Amino acid sequence: MSLELFNLNGKIALVTGSTHGLGMAMAKGLGKAGATIIVNGNSSQQKIDDAVNFYKAEGINAIGYKFNVTDEAAVIEAINAIESEVGTIDILVNNAGIIKRTPLEDMEVADFKQVIDVDLVSPFIVSKHVVKDMIKRKEGKIINICSMMSELGRNTVGAYAAAKGGLKMLTQNMATEWAKHNIQVNGIGPGYFATSQTAPIRVDGHPFNDFIVNRTPAAKWGDPDDLAGAAIFLSGKASDFVNGHIVYVDGGILATIGKPSNED
Repeated sequence: MSLELFNLNGKIALVTGSTHGLGMAMAKGLGKAGATIIVNGNSSQQKIDDAVNFYKAEGINAIGYKFNVTDEAAVIEAINAIESEVGTIDILVNNAGIIKRTPLEDMEVADFKQVIDVDLVSPFIVSKHVVKDMIKRKEGKIINICSMMSELGRNTVGAYAAAKGGLKMLTQNMATEWAKHNIQVNGIGPGYFATSQTAPIRVDGHPFNDFIVNRTPAAKWGDPDDLAGAAIFLSGKASDFVNGHIVYVDGGILATIGKPSNED
C-alpha cells in the first residue's frame, strides 16, 4: 500500500478551534503529514500567535486567522483572505465547540441557543462558504468533529448532545449533497481524552475517572495524539470513497454496554 494515500503535502487545512486541546492535536497530525495549517480561534490574537509558534516549532507550516465561526460575515471575510493570501482550502475540520453543563430544567434558553450556534450552526456556516471553491475544483475533504454524545445522552449536557446529534445528521446530509462533486464529508467522534481540561478528574479514586476507565474497554483515557490517524485518513486519498461516516475514536466505549465495577 502506497504511503501516498496518507500524504498531505501541498494541501491547505483549515482547522477551527485549533489553538489548544484536541483541535491542536488533530491539526498537528495533519501538519506532520505535510499539510499547511490554517490556525483559527476567537479568544485572543496572542493565543493564535502562540499556537502558530507551537506548530512552527514542530516543523509545520502554519498561519493564524482570528475570526468568530458563528459570524457569517466574519467567516466570509476570513475565507476570502485565506484563499487570497495562502491558497484554496483543501481540508476543513470543523472542530470549534463549547459545552455548558447544566440540567435542562435549569438551563437558560440563551445558553442552550449558544451551544447550538457554536457546535451545530457554525459547521454549517463555515462549510457552506468553504465548499463553494471545492465544488468548482471537484475536490475536497470536510471533517466535522462530533462526539459520543452524537449517539448517547448524559446528565447535564442536553444542549451539547442535541448539537452533536444534529451535527452527525448534518454530516450525512452534506455527504449526500456534495459527494457528486468528489467531496467527502465525514466526522470524528472523540471519546474521553487526557487534556488539561480533564486533568482535575483524571486521578485515581475520583468517581468520574474510575467510571471512564471502567467503562472503556481499553481501560484508559485517550491520548490526544490518538486522533491524528483518523484525521489524516479522512483528509487524504485513502478515504476517497468514504462518505457520511462518523469514526468514533473512543477506545471501544460505544461497542459495549460496560461492565460491573468489580469485574476485571
